[in-house]
Formats: sequence, structure tokens, C-alpha cells
Amino acid sequence: MPSAKPNTSRQLLDSFTDLENFCQQEGYKGYDPYDSLNSKLFQNLPLLPKSRIAKLAWTQFFKRAPVNLRPLVGVPKEYNPKAMGLFLSGYSNLYCIAPDPKLLEKIYFFGDKILELQSKGWSGSCWGYNFDWQARAFFQPKYTPTVVATTFVSCALLDAYEITHKQEYFDAARSACDFVLKDLYRTYDDKGNFSFSYSPLDKSVVFNASLLGARLLSRVYHYTREEELYQEARKAVDFACGYQQENGAWSYGTLPFHQWVDNFHTGYNLECLSDFTRYTDDKSFDGYLKKGFDYYIQTFFTPEGVSKYYNNSTYPVDIHAPTQLIITLDKLGNFEEYKHLAEKVMTWTIDNMQSSEGYFYYQINKYFTSKIPYMRWAQAWMFVSFTVWFKNDVSVYAGSGSIN
Repeated sequence: MPSAKPNTSRQLLDSFTDLENFCQQEGYKGYDPYDSLNSKLFQNLPLLPKSRIAKLAWTQFFKRAPVNLRPLVGVPKEYNPKAMGLFLSGYSNLYCIAPDPKLLEKIYFFGDKILELQSKGWSGSCWGYNFDWQARAFFQPKYTPTVVATTFVSCALLDAYEITHKQEYFDAARSACDFVLKDLYRTYDDKGNFSFSYSPLDKSVVFNASLLGARLLSRVYHYTREEELYQEARKAVDFACGYQQENGAWSYGTLPFHQWVDNFHTGYNLECLSDFTRYTDDKSFDGYLKKGFDYYIQTFFTPEGVSKYYNNSTYPVDIHAPTQLIITLDKLGNFEEYKHLAEKVMTWTIDNMQSSEGYFYYQINKYFTSKIPYMRWAQAWMFVSFTVWFKNDVSVYAGSGSIN
């Protein structure tokens, strides 16, 4: 397989090394765009912690602020279960490229820490975020499990299981299927297909969230061949495909204020469809996958390598979008065909969104840049996307000796 141009390879490796050093120095703990309700100041204010409007306004203010005010209001840096899952998948990728005892230590560290961070009291293993989260559609108390966090964590545990053969990792991933099947609300269509809810506490229809649940079921089905896992995954996939627009796009969800079409959630949908096909050998939805990918690749990236956020607007340029491109190309087997675009996107992102300290910025807006070093949203996603690149272009990493 042809490797990246020498200058690009060097830039990618140096950028990754700087990023990894930063994450290690932080102990893989950090802030999150939505963690402001962890503020000790806010929690001690009268009445406001019980007000939906106050919680939503506080959350949105800190999410949109161009500077990081969290240290001033007592928001701590913490482990985020989803971030830990992304790092686990990343180190598993690196180990598959260049097996090394130090990488194996990382895999066990993240895998074991993830098992400790499980949310208790549900039908199966599950994970949520380390903060209260007030969204427009619902409120999620700290560590409320979500299908999104649970799927990324469980798939990371399966990545680690394939390397370590540690049964606890597989058992937790299989148990997570029980959470998806028994604890999530279902919204049905007239064909008997359904969408999984985002969490056990809401009834929203969010296409990428439901498809992530289907992805987990289908991946575990690949090991266990439990017919229920396949059939329920297929119904969720069929439901989401029924909402694909004629041009190949999906809105975020079905609620009136979920009607936008964005970059990285489209990428989520595509990788989930691809994984469903890969793990079940069911090719029924290949037409939706192709139409969706054509829309995605033609819509969300400029010739200069800028990753647009929305289908009709570039700003904000969000760090999550370029990371998802690399993962989507890999999942769909299109990395080599679109490698030139991937190089443009990654080099633009490194040049414009990486700090001298190694971390990546959150967003570039039209009039300002948010340089806050979010661990889950930015660093963990960039970390795993680099490792996916190296997996497709092994010569960049395998001969570097870059194991910290």
C-alpha cells in the first residue's frame, strides 16, 4: 500500500507524538464541552441547580465561550468513559501495527479503568458521561448511561479482547447488549422497525444514536451468532434508512429542532451501516450506504481541506469532523481512494487547529477560535483518528519507534 508523502508522514507522526505527550501529561483527564454543571459554584447557588432553563443556559454559555472559564467556577478535570474507550481503541490499533509490552500495558490500563467506570443499576453493562447534561430535549444526570457512550466503550473493549483475550472485556461488551435491548425506549414505524432512544430517560429519535446501538448488537452477533442480536439490529438499521433523504442525507433526528444535517453525525451513520454489513454479512442496505457516502464526501469538505460542520455552512469548523473522515474512509474501505483528500484535511487541521503544547482546539468560528483542550471531544478523537491512519499506512508508525 503506498504511504503518505514523506513530508506528510513526518508531520502526521510529529503531530501524533505531541498529542500523545499532552494526553499523558494530563493523565487522560480533562474538560468537556458539556461539563459545566460539575461547577462547584453552580451547585452551591440557590434555586438555579433545579431550574431547567438555568441549567441549559449555564451549559450553553460555557460550551460557546471562546475561553475556558471552568477553572474559575470549580469544574474539575476528570476521566470521561467515552474518552477512555477511544484511547483504548487507539492503543489497540497501535498494538496491532507494532506489538510492544508498553502498548499492552496501556490497553490493560484503559480496559480495566473502563470496567470500573460502569454505570450501575441497569440490565447490562453501560456507560454515561461524568457530568450532568442539560440538553433541549432532555436532562441526563451524571453517569446516566447512553447508547452512544456504551457502544463506543463496548466496541473498544472488544478491540482489547481480540488482543488480550481477557474474558471480562468480552463479557462486559456482551452484557451491554442487554442494556441496549432491555433499557432503551423504542419508537416504531408502521413496518415494525424501530429506533433506540438515546438513553433510558428519553424517547428521542436520533439516527446516529440508534444506529450505534445496532452496530454494537451486530458486532457481538459476529462472535455469538445470537439471532436476536441480528434481528433487532436489522430493524434499527431499516428504520434509520427509511428516513434517509433522497439526496443521501440524514437529519440529526425527528424533532423539529433536530432537522440540521451535519458532518460527523453523518459519518457515524455511515460507519454503523458499514459495520452492520461487515458483522452480519447482510448487504440489504448497501444502496443506502453508497448514496449516503456520496453525499457525505461531496458535501462536507472543501478543496483546501477544511471540514464543514453543516451541509450548508462551514462554520464552526469543529475538530470532530476531520477525525470522523479518517474513520469513515477506513470503515467503508475507501481510505486509499480518497487518501489525497484525507491528507489535505489532516494537514489543514494540524496546521490550523493544533497548539504548540500538542493539544487540538475545539472549534474555529467565523470571528473567534475556541482553543479549549477538551479531552473527549478533541484529543481522544484526534488520537484514535491518527491510529486509524497509521493502520492504513503502517509504514508511518511501524518504523518510527514512537512508543511512549
